[in-house]
Amino acid sequence: MRVSLCLSSPNRFLQSCHRPNSPNPSMASGSSSLMWFRKGLRIHDNPALQHAAKESNCVYPVFVIDPYFMEPDPNAFSPGSSRAGLNRIRFLLESLVDLDSSLRQLGSRLLVLKGDPGEVIIRCLKEWEVKRLCFEYDTDPYYQALDIKVKNYASAAGIEVFSPVSHTLFDSAEIIQKNGGRPPLSYQSFLKLAGQPSWASSPLLTTLSWLPPVGDVGTCEISNVPTVKELGYEEIGQDESTPFKGGESEALKRLRESIRDKEWVANFEKPKGDPSAFLKPATTVLSPYLKFGCLSSRYFYQCLTDVYKNMKWHTSPPVSLVGQVSYHQFSIPGF
Repeated sequence: MRVSLCLSSPNRFLQSCHRPNSPNPSMASGSSSLMWFRKGLRIHDNPALQHAAKESNCVYPVFVIDPYFMEPDPNAFSPGSSRAGLNRIRFLLESLVDLDSSLRQLGSRLLVLKGDPGEVIIRCLKEWEVKRLCFEYDTDPYYQALDIKVKNYASAAGIEVFSPVSHTLFDSAEIIQKNGGRPPLSYQSFLKLAGQPSWASSPLLTTLSWLPPVGDVGTCEISNVPTVKELGYEEIGQDESTPFKGGESEALKRLRESIRDKEWVANFEKPKGDPSAFLKPATTVLSPYLKFGCLSSRYFYQCLTDVYKNMKWHTSPPVSLVGQVSYHQFSIPGF
């Protein structure tokens, strides 16, 4: 089997799948890296985080609370900001708390800052004298504009930038190039162009046994992950909240539960089942975890294909679970 299914929690998952190794002192180059979390709120299959840790004597894991998405809007139709409901914001905060816990178990921690992400990251790069900036590539136009601003500064300052495509199964730019410079207009044409993911034949690196420590944060105002109340929101009633908790730990737990029934995985068809089911849904309910990158879509894909290998028959895209993971890419901004 290509990938391990020991998914009880991120830390136990990491420790049981890979023998911990101490950092090699000869690898420490005396440089520091900044890992900028936006999506990709996970430890497993996170190439940006893995690269940040490589040959660095300290790593700054950063998340920026962005008022653009998270500032309360009293005029919003439902509780939340003008761009996100309160349940979505709560899910994000839960995911950040879980990420911080996982980082602490690896000898690090999540550094939470507030403000315009582009300005905050540039200020941190300057003050911390960072030599390498790592973040997961995002096709969203908002983040594309931020990335250009930050990359321009990094280039002028001689800072290495590493921004791999790992939130999705495929590189959107490559799909568009295959289609003559135009995004595919239908899911079927997308599947035909995409084919098999280029990385699918090789094992994913799903383990981290350590992280370099966080360096001196200087005068930057670091905080813990805020609560919804600290962001200016009122707590909502239990009947208005979602039972689905955010975070990598919960994502891996739900993945384990979903693929335990191999017959169900093999026979899954999206149109079937009750779409209105909530407490006992007919699907995996992994979409929000894929959305925020608490679960790697690539890891999910490999787990599913490993199940298929041992089954005599299974459904195919677009109705299969693999087809649904692929559709997650087709429906993202940038296509």
